[in-house]
Amino acid sequence: MLRFIKSLYFDNLFFILLIINVIMFVFGHFVIVFYLLAKLMLLAILVLTAVNILLIYNSTGLFVSRELPERLSNGDKNEILFSLKNKYRFPIQVKLIDEIPFQFQVRDFLIAVHLEAFAEKQIAYHLIPKKRGEYSFGNLNAFVTHKIGLIWRRYTFDYQQVVPVYPSFMQMKQFELMAISNRLTELGVKKIRRISNNNEFEQIREYVKGDDYRTINWKATARSPRLMVNQYQDEKSQQVYCLIDMGRNMQMPFEGMTLLDYAINASLVISNIAMHKHDKAGLITYGKRIGALVKAERGRKHLMQIMQVLYRQKTNFLESNNELLYVTVKQRIKRRSLLLLFTNFEGVVSLERQLNYFKQLAKSHLLVVIFFKNTELNALLAQKAENIEQVYEKTIAEKFDYEKRLIIKELQKNGIFSVLSEPKNLTVDTLNKYLELKMRGVF
Repeated sequence: MLRFIKSLYFDNLFFILLIINVIMFVFGHFVIVFYLLAKLMLLAILVLTAVNILLIYNSTGLFVSRELPERLSNGDKNEILFSLKNKYRFPIQVKLIDEIPFQFQVRDFLIAVHLEAFAEKQIAYHLIPKKRGEYSFGNLNAFVTHKIGLIWRRYTFDYQQVVPVYPSFMQMKQFELMAISNRLTELGVKKIRRISNNNEFEQIREYVKGDDYRTINWKATARSPRLMVNQYQDEKSQQVYCLIDMGRNMQMPFEGMTLLDYAINASLVISNIAMHKHDKAGLITYGKRIGALVKAERGRKHLMQIMQVLYRQKTNFLESNNELLYVTVKQRIKRRSLLLLFTNFEGVVSLERQLNYFKQLAKSHLLVVIFFKNTELNALLAQKAENIEQVYEKTIAEKFDYEKRLIIKELQKNGIFSVLSEPKNLTVDTLNKYLELKMRGVF
């Protein structure tokens, strides 16, 4: 009986009809016709309510399952799938309320579905996590009613589950597929012409539309009815390290996700693409102390190790120790490598405190400093100042924008490459720089 009461819900229509019925009884004190109509209406309400209850409580007529992925991808649209099966002999209306993890701050989740008798249906919705970690999904609640619509029956399915949110493996797979099919340009990656001769002869093959005409092998073509070209492969097994600053300067949010998480997502993609380009990928994370160090290697197992390490990285919100980073790189990375350093500066003064360490790193390795545009300033830079306050705000915004450009020039002056990127374009901009340096044979 208690279970029945807990699962029984009255629709708003039921209360509206009762209110109308009460009003009719009030008028019935003055006009007898209203009194008779009110009695008939009350009887009809009670009969329809009883019928509604009997129909939806006659049997367990609804089954709903929820399919969650083993892990969610940070910053991406992750699909959650419901499978519904109506076991009633009549059409039903269903309202689904999923107990979504608190991290999403979704308080109005509701999916309404119409199901015909004995029908089955699948419904999907999407969640975009903004932070790595564990997310706890609760029960799945389904409310069912007949077309009468006065009473709802609640079904509670115990589907409590904890799902981890990993760095963006969806983005990683997307770039991997495009790289395999030579379609990276569709994602914004520039097609860069090879400048250096830092390659090895692999084979002679038939000319395919799009091949560089300078690779045509005229001697082989003379012996064949078709054009033949030389195929080259990049010099293999060069080392690419992603160095990720986990200090407080990387905790600035952009569209709900911190700069640190953007850097982590980009590092996973770059590591994967580097391996596809026959390079070795490694990782160093640091803040006040060294967080993790993964030696540069190749292989799918190694990529999974990098993903696991990135998943566990956390910040202590302290100032980063770039001196410790320099000492660690000097001791642990003996071979000249490409170092992609993800960090952030708001002004030249903050760069100058770290510049000596960057210059020392650049002596032994090819260093690329990757930092972020302050996209919140774009609106201030674009607006027309109409009063003193707006003039002041725009002047400050222009100063910060100018400081970012000064940082690039200061790094260039000291022989250090740089990438200034908006957070949302970080992966593409970093990948463009990596491919540019590789095509130029700089490392």
